[in-house]
Amino acid sequence: MKKDDVKVLQEVQRNTKMAMKAIDAISSKIYDDDLSLQVARESMKYSDIYNKATGRLLNEKAASYKETGFEDIMIKGGVHANTMLNTSTSHIAEVMIQGANRGLTSMWKAINHHENAGNVSMEIAKELMDFEEKNIERLKQYL
Repeated sequence: MKKDDVKVLQEVQRNTKMAMKAIDAISSKIYDDDLSLQVARESMKYSDIYNKATGRLLNEKAASYKETGFEDIMIKGGVHANTMLNTSTSHIAEVMIQGANRGLTSMWKAINHHENAGNVSMEIAKELMDFEEKNIERLKQYL
């Protein structure tokens, strides 16, 4: 497995793991049943994409993404700070859209900096990006 493949797949892992942690932190603050269901489905799909990237790295005996405790604190702290005074459905959707946009940006950077990654790695990365874009579209109805 090429170094570029490893980097792209590690970014997929990082991105999906952060999304799942953010969803976990924000879920208890969602009072709209439809949005809650939407977010639960998102978490399952992020998990599926994470597992694809992880499986590919394991099959090739490559290192998985190593998260830091600091990132975990930043995600949870950011969610709590962002929703401390406002837990309206509209605000929750806005926070989630912002997170999805950050995820898309980081994936574009990974793809552009590692253009020698193979088709399978790029397909997994693009699956995540397509999913993020669809999430943004779905979340817009809650604004």
